[in-house]
Amino acid sequence: MKKLVVIILVLFSINTFAQSRGVIGKWNTIDEVSGKAMSVVEIYEHNNKIYGKVIEILNPKNRNNTCKDCPGDDHNKPILGLVIIKGLVKDGLEYNDGRILDPKSGKLYKCYIELEGTDKLKVRGYLGFSLIGRTQYWERVK
Repeated sequence: MKKLVVIILVLFSINTFAQSRGVIGKWNTIDEVSGKAMSVVEIYEHNNKIYGKVIEILNPKNRNNTCKDCPGDDHNKPILGLVIIKGLVKDGLEYNDGRILDPKSGKLYKCYIELEGTDKLKVRGYLGFSLIGRTQYWERVK
């Protein structure tokens, strides 16, 4: 009986730990065409909101690129170090009411993200309402 209780507690602890990691952490952005990782974005919390910063660009040829078409303060900033997810708020199982910046086009979209398992993140950028947009799936850096 004691062994059964210990096993249940261990399984519960593992599940709780996996859920507590949530969206916070480092994520590989995945190219939709090639299926290869392109960059690493670190998602973090600041003032009860969620942000994501590009902390690594995996293709050496692109490491010095700047955000030429980005609006406002992000214009001509290096993509490496750029905050691309801005101000998401937790709403049930997803995070929304924020924005995501596409450094390639310089466009800013409404955004929501949600976990699809402990190591897969659904990232949706859209205009207007969420039916018109694009979804990417990012993988947690191990």
